Amino acid sequence: MPRVVIHGIFTSPGHNYFGHHGQPAGEHGVVAHEAVELVAGKGIPGDRFFDWKDDYKGQLTLIEHDVIDDIRQHSENPDLPASAFRRNLVVSGLELNRLVGRVFRLGDALLEGTQKCAPCHWMDEACGKAGTEKLMHDRGGLRCRILESGHIRLGEVDFSG
Repeated sequence: MPRVVIHGIFTSPGHNYFGHHGQPAGEHGVVAHEAVELVAGKGIPGDRFFDWKDDYKGQLTLIEHDVIDDIRQHSENPDLPASAFRRNLVVSGLELNRLVGRVFRLGDALLEGTQKCAPCHWMDEACGKAGTEKLMHDRGGLRCRILESGHIRLGEVDFSG
């Protein structure tokens, strides 16, 4: 069983990029958490995608910690916050692309990896360096449905699947 670590947990009450094509980015802050509840079929309470629409494929999003480190190096900004990527969980110990189409347990929640998160053109702006979106190609993270509710917290978590 892989050693999986949750390095960051984030929610945001509103969309800064989603639906803003051709418009300025939004200004909704990001909230960091030590632990959150994952609600089956809905998402994380307080997050912009919570209960957004029935059977939504992105009730929870994950990104690999190594990708964030690579972008920090690319942008020459070691202090770039992980929240800039607007994913809910920052993880290490998982190859997220391999979880597309799979059901797995993270902590005590049962998840289904639905698709890769495609980085958008906003990533260059959010990370302060041209080429960020391109560097994130095929490394933007994972969208999930929450099949069984559970809780997630910072630190090492159980994984099976």
